[in-house]
Amino acid sequence: MNNDLFGPGSDKSPDKAPPPKRGKSLGAEPGRDDYSAKDIEVLEGLEPVRRRPGMYIGGTDETALHHLAAEILDNAMDEAVAGHASFIEVTLEPDNWLTVRDNGRGIPVDPHPKFKNLSALEVILTTLHSGGKFGGKAYATSGGLHGVGSSVVNALSEVMEVEVARDRVLWKQGYARGKPTSKLLNAGTVHNRRGTAIRFKPDTMIFGTLEFVPARLYRLCRSKAYLYRGVEIRWVCAPSLLKGDKDDVPAEAVLHFPGGLRDSLEADIGVTPRVLPQLWAGEADLPGEATGRVEWAAVWLEEGEGFLHSYCNTVPTTQGGTHEAGFRAALVKGLRAWGENRANRRAAQITAEDLLLPMAAKLSLFIREPQFQGQTKEKLTSQEAARLTETALRDRFDHFLAGDPGGADNLLAFVVDRAEERLRRKELKDTPRKSATRRLRLPGKLTDCSRENAAETEIFLVEGDSAGGSAKQARNRETQAVLPLRGKILNVASASADKLRQNQELKDLIEALGCGVGDRFDRAKLRYGRVIIMTDADVDGAHIASLLMTFFYRELPELVRYGHVYLAQPPLYRMTQGAKSVYAMDDADRERKMKREFKPNGKVDVSRFKGLGEMPPAQLKETTMDPAKRTLLKVVAAPEERAATNTLVESLMGRRPELRFAFIQERAKTVEEVDV
Repeated sequence: MNNDLFGPGSDKSPDKAPPPKRGKSLGAEPGRDDYSAKDIEVLEGLEPVRRRPGMYIGGTDETALHHLAAEILDNAMDEAVAGHASFIEVTLEPDNWLTVRDNGRGIPVDPHPKFKNLSALEVILTTLHSGGKFGGKAYATSGGLHGVGSSVVNALSEVMEVEVARDRVLWKQGYARGKPTSKLLNAGTVHNRRGTAIRFKPDTMIFGTLEFVPARLYRLCRSKAYLYRGVEIRWVCAPSLLKGDKDDVPAEAVLHFPGGLRDSLEADIGVTPRVLPQLWAGEADLPGEATGRVEWAAVWLEEGEGFLHSYCNTVPTTQGGTHEAGFRAALVKGLRAWGENRANRRAAQITAEDLLLPMAAKLSLFIREPQFQGQTKEKLTSQEAARLTETALRDRFDHFLAGDPGGADNLLAFVVDRAEERLRRKELKDTPRKSATRRLRLPGKLTDCSRENAAETEIFLVEGDSAGGSAKQARNRETQAVLPLRGKILNVASASADKLRQNQELKDLIEALGCGVGDRFDRAKLRYGRVIIMTDADVDGAHIASLLMTFFYRELPELVRYGHVYLAQPPLYRMTQGAKSVYAMDDADRERKMKREFKPNGKVDVSRFKGLGEMPPAQLKETTMDPAKRTLLKVVAAPEERAATNTLVESLMGRRPELRFAFIQERAKTVEEVDV
């Protein structure tokens, strides 16, 4: 693309009349007695977007940055879903440049009837709530609804360059921070090209040093290609951006999946054991006079927690919505009805939790004029979507069950067993936040804090009484609680339900947290805002931390989902030279700090901590427990990577040793050093 075309622009505004003068008011706040009409701002054009980007893209973090890419890609996908584009090119270049090009109709460039001095292209890119998706004539279904996507990206881009090929003519225009830097220029005749190409660079004034992550963009492109089997997405990434990339992102790829969601789900679950060998997958038009269709793919996993990834008009609805409610209703009602037909009285106790938690599924709805919660479109709120989805899927699920009676009976038995296990778990008692007079009912090993507000408190889970003793002395008694655990806790990924119920260490932990498990989970009863796993900085400590994370991920996934679980980062070394002491996390950190922090010719005493129990309380507080100085790692499980996380947990912590052996074999060649 020719960058010389896009020159600097100007920003002129009319002179403002001086505001009327006013006198002091009685009782006015100091410094505010001159408050008048001149203090009232009216933001015009795209200025509201730059002033408050969070209103339009959810913030200014990495997720918001990638939302810019999603907005432009969604527009290209709308052209493909409407049948006007067959391919989309996504190119990531150095210096944070991203280009999205399609072979659709191209954004109109003729003068707009309302703004005759402006082209339709400039209106779309510089005016909020402008676009071709309001009347429904240009697009039957679309992800863009509010007419703000392209203009928001333009407003938050340091530079944007647009090329439109229509009727064998190429048009070009440049923008900077939402304002044109050139007129719409006729760049000559083109023959074998049509569509829109948008190249932009996010504004560092908004996003700082954040850059597009190739792996994240590549996953976005793959998901879009799965969602509409009629489109081909061509991915190109500069090789220099992939150095050291651990996600196996290719420099170039053509993404086209004729199998749609079925292919996507098969790729996600891999060899994970299934209750039924075959997937339930298909697509159907919406019933009645509704315009649109629904596509789905689902499978039930023998072990672990599944996932439900939903989309509406190719937009990921990460917080679910009414289409997911219709999907759940169709499945639960269908399986209950099958149980009644098979004279299984226990089928009546089945809930959505029993059926859906072990299910890995993807749901894609195309509907006219959907309603979302907010511009980021994370939740579908269209009320008719629930009824349409349930009606479209219910008969097809009934046919799926009837087509394989033996498999349907196996699924019913599997889900009924989960329902009975859920009911047995109700025997585990909740322990809500106790008053001082009732605190003796908490686990005897728990050293509780005095503050009652859970949002201001935290609990440290430490290995053994020795580390517990040091932590109790180092803690802030008002806000920090300590619960010592005896050695390595039960591996819940490979243990039976009976062992889980009988394990005293896990009972103590559940009682201390107070929020319950399973369908008894109540986040409001969680007694601590942070649950911090604090283990030794060695192999055994890492193993104990892995067991605890597995417990939270499997039995209390809501704690991980809502960001309550953390890993403390205690140092492994203490280095002293004279009165100066420095801590190092590992061998590499020690070598760096030896060179950077100390005089080259002076003697440095290096001590290695054998464990938290060997660390003096003052040092433990300074390095690991003091909120002002410590480092914590938050334990997260991204929804879009849930399948990969489930597979990893099952491979490393599950009952099948051959999966661990295969994992070790695959990575043995890349191991440079083993800490034994």
